[in-house]
Amino acid sequence: MASSKASSVSPPAPATRPGIGPFLSLRDYIAALDARGLLLRIEEFDQDAYESTAFAYRLIERRGYMNAPAFLFDRVKVDGRWLDGPIIGGAYGPWLGEALCFGIDEYAAPQDAFAATLRKVVSLRGPDGFPHIPPREVSADDAPVKQVRLTGTGIDLTAFPFLQTNPQDAGRYINSGSLILQDPELGAKISVYRCQLQGPRRISVNPEPGQGGWRFLQRLIERGDKTARGLLVLGVDPITYGVAGAAVAVDGQTELGVAGGLIGQALPVVRAENSDIIVPANAEMVIEGEIPLHNMLPEGPFAEFYGVMGGAKDANFFMDVQTITHRESPWFLNSYSGVIRNAIGATREATLFVKYRDLIPGLQAIHVPQQAAAVHIVSIDKQSPGQGMAAGEIYAEGEMLAKVVVVVDREITPYRLDEIWQTLGARWQPYPAARIIQDAKGIPLEPSQAEPGKTSKIVIDATPQLPEEGGPAVTPGNSKRIFQDDMPGALERIDDLLDDLGV
Repeated sequence: MASSKASSVSPPAPATRPGIGPFLSLRDYIAALDARGLLLRIEEFDQDAYESTAFAYRLIERRGYMNAPAFLFDRVKVDGRWLDGPIIGGAYGPWLGEALCFGIDEYAAPQDAFAATLRKVVSLRGPDGFPHIPPREVSADDAPVKQVRLTGTGIDLTAFPFLQTNPQDAGRYINSGSLILQDPELGAKISVYRCQLQGPRRISVNPEPGQGGWRFLQRLIERGDKTARGLLVLGVDPITYGVAGAAVAVDGQTELGVAGGLIGQALPVVRAENSDIIVPANAEMVIEGEIPLHNMLPEGPFAEFYGVMGGAKDANFFMDVQTITHRESPWFLNSYSGVIRNAIGATREATLFVKYRDLIPGLQAIHVPQQAAAVHIVSIDKQSPGQGMAAGEIYAEGEMLAKVVVVVDREITPYRLDEIWQTLGARWQPYPAARIIQDAKGIPLEPSQAEPGKTSKIVIDATPQLPEEGGPAVTPGNSKRIFQDDMPGALERIDDLLDDLGV
């Protein structure tokens, strides 16, 4: 097993040196992680004994949520038989890896790398959304994802190393695929949903009520359609995967066009086998099929990203698989939902920042720690009484996923959770600097809700409370910020020492 180390790096225009993103394939990205000591290699895991899941838990406990390296294992035991991979876990766990995806290679401190990445992505978004470069269609002969074709009875999804990650999951899941739905009237929609293996040629499709894929299928039902054509694309490049799960496209854009805009060149795509749907040509696998719109199957339970077991569903959409194309010896991602950070976050957080910067005065940053999915941190430059609480209330009203909104002043780094805990302990009084919202819209997946889709929320104003807000007459300054102001360059000199020591 390889050892992991973080490297000190420097920014440049994308793709000026080998191993610097943006990347056009998953394989290029994994090679860049490996070159920087951000990938662990293991020969095999017995998943009938849930060894890879246990490894993921221990890796996070020892290395932390944003520092844990990715890991790759060559084969896995599933249902009593050994299946070839490679299988990759935690591919998008390390913040340094996410920075590489956007061409940033300078920061030793992971949270600083992420902050720089977010600044870059925010700078790319203009009044008309992110840059948009329409994809470039290539022939099937030039598309790695078309190297192998399977149809009919030649398809056996159980022969691929899709895992049952947790003992109480309903079975084996494809949990890192991007579902693409396309219609001449409705356009194209790309989303990331869990898909349970229901047999050799059938998978569940799980958009939650209110999500984009669910709304798309409901419109087809209302129109009187009986079926929908869809496909699941696996192992796409990092930015396309991040865009698929972040709802970043605006009117007139497509997710694949936004991915191309963020990558800086047209994404190579190829036509599906059984429809006009286009898919990334460098993906690892495409699963094509038909979704009945008036028949449902039971699905779940499944351990969701909240870190608890999600309930079983009596009725859920499913896809009858008709064709699979894939690379020779395809690579597979397993998301380890609820254990490891499983997608890049800069595109989503940049979208949130742009959405609220004209609504929240003095907005500095928005951070959504993926290890605490319903906790959102809003950083502002506080100038007046009531500004912190007002910022939190605006954000809580607008974001369905936000259940706990913590507002901090600009001198607190929102990406350092230790600073968040410190300011909550030292600067925040629960009264009057908190507000409970009793009845708000939530996401049905959130497991604490007595009535799915209905949630309460809390806004915590952890900015320094002014006397007009019931705070102390004298507000103490933040020690670290005072140190940085009084001793300029001291931290940077110690950075050089730590680099020399290999820390």
